[in-house]
Amino acid sequence: MRDYDAVTAFLGEWGRFQRLVFFLLSASIVPNGFNGMSAVFLAGTPEHRCAVPRGANLSGEWRNASIPLELRGGRAAPSRCRRYRLAALANFSALGLRPGSDVELGSLEQEPCLDGWEYSRDVYRSTIVTEWNLVCEDDWKAPLTTSLFFVGVLIGSFISGQLSDRFGRKNILFSTMAVQTGFSFLQIFSTSWEMFTVLFLIVGMGQISNYVVAFILGTEILGKSVRIIFSTLGVCIFFAIGYMLLPLFAYFIRDWRMLLLALTVPGLFCIPLWWIIPESPRWLISQGRYKEAEVIIQKAAKINGVPAPAVLFDTAEMQDSKPQQQQKAILLDLFRTRNIATITIMSLLLWFFTSVGYFGLSLSTPNWHGNAYINCFLSAVTEVPAYVIAWLLLRSLPRRYSLSGTLFLGGGVVLFIQLVPADFNVLSVGLVMLGKFGITAAFSMLYVYNVELYPTLVRNMAVGATSMASRLGSIIAPYFVYLGAYDRFLPYILMGSLTVLIGILTLFLPESHGNPLPENFEQMLKVKCFRNGQQTTGIRNSKENPKILVTPL
Repeated sequence: MRDYDAVTAFLGEWGRFQRLVFFLLSASIVPNGFNGMSAVFLAGTPEHRCAVPRGANLSGEWRNASIPLELRGGRAAPSRCRRYRLAALANFSALGLRPGSDVELGSLEQEPCLDGWEYSRDVYRSTIVTEWNLVCEDDWKAPLTTSLFFVGVLIGSFISGQLSDRFGRKNILFSTMAVQTGFSFLQIFSTSWEMFTVLFLIVGMGQISNYVVAFILGTEILGKSVRIIFSTLGVCIFFAIGYMLLPLFAYFIRDWRMLLLALTVPGLFCIPLWWIIPESPRWLISQGRYKEAEVIIQKAAKINGVPAPAVLFDTAEMQDSKPQQQQKAILLDLFRTRNIATITIMSLLLWFFTSVGYFGLSLSTPNWHGNAYINCFLSAVTEVPAYVIAWLLLRSLPRRYSLSGTLFLGGGVVLFIQLVPADFNVLSVGLVMLGKFGITAAFSMLYVYNVELYPTLVRNMAVGATSMASRLGSIIAPYFVYLGAYDRFLPYILMGSLTVLIGILTLFLPESHGNPLPENFEQMLKVKCFRNGQQTTGIRNSKENPKILVTPL
C-alpha cells in the first residue's frame, strides 16, 4: 500500500483547499481562548466591606467608623470581613459619644459580616463572587471554580482522542463545540454557585476536546511542510486572539451573565463550518471507508484546480494490506530503566511547574497594578511574540538550552518583582509580562521536546502522561493566585522559584536537536549524568532534524 502523503502529493502543499482548512480550523480555536480564561472576569473579586443596615441606629460619624482598619499591602485599609459590634456602636451613638475621642476603637469587640457585604463597582458591576458572596469564609470557592474548570479540561483530554478515533474527527469536533457553547449558555441561568461550577466543569471538557480534535484534524489533512506551522503559529496564535478578545468583551460588559452571553454568541458562527470543513481522509481510510476519502480528496483537487487520478485507492490493495501487529506498551514502561525513569520524572516535573507558572500568571492579572482589563489584554498580546520566538528557537537552536533559557528568563524576572519599589508600578507590570513571555515560550516548546525524547512504542503514552501533569498544574494554579490575598509577593516568589528550579533541571535532560526520533529503548538519549563522558546511543552523528508537530497548550 502506498503512503497517504504520496497518494495525495498531487494536491500540493498550500493550495486553496489547504489554506481554507488551515484558517477555518484555526479560527474555530478563537472561542477556546476567551472561554479558557473567562474566570478572570467571571470570578473577579472586587473590593468589599461589611454592610451596615440602613436601619441601624447609628449617627453618620459612627457609621463611618463601623469598619475597623487592617494593614494590607503596607497600608491601612478597611477590613473586608470584620466590623465593630453594631449593638455596642448603637449604644455609644445614643449616648452622644464620639469615635476616637470619647471611645477607643481598638478596644471594641468585633463581629463578622452578619448583614452581608458592600461591593465596589469600580471594576465589576457583578461577578459570581458578588452574586453568591464568595468572600471571607467562602473565599475558597472562587479559586475552586477555576480549578474545577481545569478538572473538566483534564477529563476532556482523556476522552477526546478516544471519541474522535471511534466516531470521527469532524463529528466530535462539532459535538464538542456544541457542548462548549451550549453549556456556557446554560451557565447564564445558574441559580447557585454549585450549579455554575458543575456546568463550568462540563464547559472545560468541551473546550479542550474541541481544541485537541481541531489540532488532530488539521495535522491529518494538511501536508508535512504546513503541519508544523499550523500546530505552532496557527492554533496557538488564534488561541491568543481569543484571549485578547476576552478583556475587550469584559471591559464593555461588566455584568457576568451578559458577559457569558456575549462570549457564547461567537460559537454560533462555527455552525456553517460543518458544510465546509471535511472529515479526515486518513481517519476514513483507517475505517475502511475508501470511497468517502476519495470524494473528499477529489473535491480538494477541484478546489485547488488540479486534476485528480481517476482511482486514488485500489480496493484490492487496501484489503490485502494488513496492519502490522505492534507490541503493546504499558505505563510502567516509562520507568523500565533508570535512564527512562529519570527522563519521565523530570519531564513530569517540568510540565507540572511550567503549567503552574503559565496559568498562575494568566489568572492573576486582576491582582497586578493598574487596570485589570488592560493587564489581561497585555498578558494575551505577550503570547503572540512568545509563540513566534519559540518557533524560531525550535528551528535552529538546541532544545535544552532554548527551554532552559526561556524558563530562566520567566522565573528570574518574576522573582525580581519583590525587589521593585512600590511606586514603580509600570516596572512591576512590565516584569510580569516579561515573565509571562518566557514561560509561554517554554510551554509551547514542551511538546516538541517531549516527543523527541521517547521511542515510538511509548511516545503517545509519554505525551499523555506529561500532559496530565500539565493539567494537574493548571488545577492547583488558582490557589497560587489565592495566596496573594495573604501576601502580594508570595505567588510570584513561589512561581518564580519553581520555574528557575525547573529551568536548572532541564539542563540535565539529553539534547534531542539534530537527532532522529528513537524507535526503541536502546536508541534513547542518555540523561547527562548517566553518559559517563560518552554518547552511547549511536545516533548523535545524524544531521537529520525531523519536523515534529507541536501540540497546542
